[in-house]
Amino acid sequence: MSDAMTLIDRIYEAAVIPELWPDVCVSLAEEVGGYSAGILTMGTDSAMRWVCSPNIAEQMERYATSDLKLPNPRPERSMQLSPMAFARDVDLMTAEEIAADPVYNTFLRPVGLGWSMGAVLAEPSGHTLIFDMIGRSSDGPFSQAALDRANSLKGDLARATLIASRMIFRQAQNITSALSLIGLPAAVLSEDNRVLAMNEEMEALAPRIRTGATNRISLKNPAANGLVLAALEQLSSAGASTVQSIPLTAEENVPPLILHLMPVRRHARDIFSGGLAVLIATPVGAAGPPDMRVLSGLFDLTPGEARVARELASGANLETVALKLGLKLETVRTYLKRIFLKTGTRRQAELTRMLSGLGRLAT
Repeated sequence: MSDAMTLIDRIYEAAVIPELWPDVCVSLAEEVGGYSAGILTMGTDSAMRWVCSPNIAEQMERYATSDLKLPNPRPERSMQLSPMAFARDVDLMTAEEIAADPVYNTFLRPVGLGWSMGAVLAEPSGHTLIFDMIGRSSDGPFSQAALDRANSLKGDLARATLIASRMIFRQAQNITSALSLIGLPAAVLSEDNRVLAMNEEMEALAPRIRTGATNRISLKNPAANGLVLAALEQLSSAGASTVQSIPLTAEENVPPLILHLMPVRRHARDIFSGGLAVLIATPVGAAGPPDMRVLSGLFDLTPGEARVARELASGANLETVALKLGLKLETVRTYLKRIFLKTGTRRQAELTRMLSGLGRLAT
């Protein structure tokens, strides 16, 4: 077994460095004598995100995209019979149910696996968090000692989850505060349309734009509200990286606005956040290249990267950007690679389309 304090330290490290979760899952499985471990989050729309030890990744990929994840009885029974604690499958299901379980028969038993132990926790963002450990069929059910060891780690796993969730809220607050400094109304939305942060400038647009039931964004104009919801769905399901602009018609004594919905890309293994989106409102007619502070604040670009990105948004090619900024062409290419990574884009044309949509955000 791994050193206890080393494992706990690594659990907290993974809360802030998502790339570490797969290795932590390997250690969790070793700690209880299991084959593999995984961590899953289930959103209010039943969308699933997960990380796991590499040896179970293929089965997890198939499970996450199958219909069998929804009728799985273990999470609900765990919450009822063993709330906020680990429980073994043999404590939640009868032997007949385990033998006939479609998840086991489809994904686990064909590769020599057949026992599980898990815990279900409520994440502060409203998602359901599941810790799941899998054992080999030949080893039999997890022992009471393994269950006790898993529960001894439960508090640290829960606190690490809280840290990760709070970091998401802090990032959202930082984004809206940065945009507030240049007078832009803004809100940061989660993938299920919940408002994580909203600055005073956006709050002042109520009731045209406001938070509604369960803290979800709501627009007074039904047509615009439908377009925002559809755009959020597209960002969530297709991972679109272009800024989507939505008109908000004028009302008595208030001018028309353009709403810009843009993605905030995070590390693929950061299962506690998923896709975030920033909703920004600007007056009709505002124009110009993207503001340097907008580029830096939204995408965490360095000043050099922001200058290159701003020039690319105007349609300039790499050679022109290098000449104008007094940089070597190879330096501009290096900046471009970093900008791709931070903005979630892959091609220069895709990046230019996205950045050009930010032109209206200039002050």
